[in-house]
Amino acid sequence: MINWLSPFHFFDTCISHCIVGGVIGVGIATIGADGVNWGWKGVSQVFAAWVVAPGIAGVLAAILFLITKHGIMKRANPLRNGLIAIPCYFALTSGVLTMMVVWKGAPALKVDRLSTGETVGIILGVVFGIATLCILFLLPYLYRRLKLEDWTLHWYHVFLGPILLFRGPVPKRPSEYTHQVVQDYYRGHMTKQQLATAGISNAEADNIERERTAEGSVPTEKDEHHHPPPKDVVTSNGGSNEDVESTMVTSTGTRPWYTPKNLWTKAHYYFFRGVNHDPASEQSTARSNPYLTGDLKDMHARTEHYDNKTEYLYSFLQVMTAMTASFAHGSNDVSNAMGPLATIYLIWSTDTLASKAPVPVWVLVFGGSAIVIGLWTYGYHIMRNLGNRLTLHSPSRGFSMELGAALTVVMATRLALPISTTQCIVGATVGVGLCTGDIKAINWRMVAWIYLGWFITLPCTGLIAGCLMGLIINAPRWGS
Repeated sequence: MINWLSPFHFFDTCISHCIVGGVIGVGIATIGADGVNWGWKGVSQVFAAWVVAPGIAGVLAAILFLITKHGIMKRANPLRNGLIAIPCYFALTSGVLTMMVVWKGAPALKVDRLSTGETVGIILGVVFGIATLCILFLLPYLYRRLKLEDWTLHWYHVFLGPILLFRGPVPKRPSEYTHQVVQDYYRGHMTKQQLATAGISNAEADNIERERTAEGSVPTEKDEHHHPPPKDVVTSNGGSNEDVESTMVTSTGTRPWYTPKNLWTKAHYYFFRGVNHDPASEQSTARSNPYLTGDLKDMHARTEHYDNKTEYLYSFLQVMTAMTASFAHGSNDVSNAMGPLATIYLIWSTDTLASKAPVPVWVLVFGGSAIVIGLWTYGYHIMRNLGNRLTLHSPSRGFSMELGAALTVVMATRLALPISTTQCIVGATVGVGLCTGDIKAINWRMVAWIYLGWFITLPCTGLIAGCLMGLIINAPRWGS
């Protein structure tokens, strides 16, 4: 029940701690405080995870980003170095993802019965296989798109692989073709020198930052100084929820709500409400607490900007690291939530109590469906809090953050430690932010706010679960 704090009151709560708090509350209500393991093998380990998990994730993410920063981004030819390093990064990320599947073992796939040699062989096979595919297909595509600036390429040309190297010279770009080869990942974010040179006010700079979600367009100087801020919550299609609601009202007219057209309009609006939110824009505009967000313009100006084409390379890696982080989230946080449900179902169906309970397939499907629905509906709340409100993001930074967090979760899952993916990604974000060399490049107010959400989660869920359990066990019964 404590999870209502996350979507409606902007606290960054933790699923694992909600479950642990609920178990503690139920335990105290039924068998007393002495029946709860408060030692290192119990509750104390959860409290320690508040520091240990973000710390380890921050160190790993910082190491990855420092290697990227000094080995690629700050070199004389960052694009060339990036093209060389991309297969290695893809191999590393795919190896971590494979390790999560076969190292701990998935009983449904019977990989938990593999020997050490077989496990290592599978991991190395995937690593070298992904690296080979990357060299044969992705590198030729990226070379022509970034190095030669081939504006005629489309996404499906990646399947041509080495044939792209013999495609011939790039034709002259027509004058009416205005699309950029790659988007500007730092659009709307100025450096200190740029802000000082422009001599614009804080309010004008904030308005420029709000414009970074204008898909495929670069603001002109006039737009940067005179474009008004958007109203309410900016959505991914450039409108706002306010506009969507007004459009819905005018399109339905005075007809009753139960007419087919009105039902379809309302259903479409509410079904896609969470998807239409644009977390990137909302990080600096809608419903932002000025005290928590602070001066985003100044914080972002302290972060160094890197070559845009090289940043584009890491956007491909971010797809795989996001998959790895999602897999890690399911292997740890969601499994913590489904564990009590599987145990309760075992007791209800067999009338027996065991230390280990088999997890039915329907429980796994239920858990997977619930996390997708949660992401679809209210995921944007956490996205905007863990995005540019903490520190300035870019594809190279996001790659390091996600992979560092995933590595930490892999280790914790292997050691059966109840940590949270949120803890790891927050620690990884702070670790990468510190690599700028400026402590003010991180929003420490937001970090403290996130920690406050973690601190209140466990006692609040324990109190709620304990009270509910107390009501249930002391409720009147038939025949008593």
